[in-house]
Amino acid sequence: MLLKTEDLCKRYDGSKVLAVDKANIEIKEGSTVGLFGDSGSGKSTLGMMTAGLVKPSSGKIFFEGSEISMRYKGDVRRRIQILFQHPETTFNPSLVLLRSMTEPYKRYGLPYTYEGMLEYIKGFGLYEEHLYRTPSQLSGGELQRAALARVLLLEPKLIVLDEPTSMLDVITQVQIINILKKYQRQHGTAYLFISHNRALCENVCDRIYSVGDGHFTLEE
Repeated sequence: MLLKTEDLCKRYDGSKVLAVDKANIEIKEGSTVGLFGDSGSGKSTLGMMTAGLVKPSSGKIFFEGSEISMRYKGDVRRRIQILFQHPETTFNPSLVLLRSMTEPYKRYGLPYTYEGMLEYIKGFGLYEEHLYRTPSQLSGGELQRAALARVLLLEPKLIVLDEPTSMLDVITQVQIINILKKYQRQHGTAYLFISHNRALCENVCDRIYSVGDGHFTLEE
């Protein structure tokens, strides 16, 4: 088992209601597990805890057989990544895209050449001219493809996909999903796919947990 949670709970300060109530989910290597539910159901909170960005109130998270805790560091931090619904929140608004795209190379000591970067981003429908634009000069689809490209640079074992296509036009949605499916076939990466779109979940997920009022139920 790549990742599993045991009785994971989250109560935000000042709230009498659990945002996540004893969530027990399992994600196998190379699989796509869906979290389907309405806004406010707790699915994004669980995703953020799984990605190491929100500390659980109680419960446990296991990754590759070992318990992990906040905040993730080292190899765990690299191997578990997240792609947000709003890609503009992941980029420094004052930096051109090239500066943001080279950050993972520097942080993790990855081999880098400018020519290699140009070749790499072509696979995401991005070109040299995009690298010299700030986030405000890029469309939502261009930003999301750039965000995905930056995440995949790290070759993660698990990616939390938090409504990754909900803000995009239909054509760009299809492009993002196709990139994810192709990458998964080639690298065996697992996805935790969070969405309020039932048809999309059924199209991309191997297993689906229905979410309501913080409760997570595996569909048979």
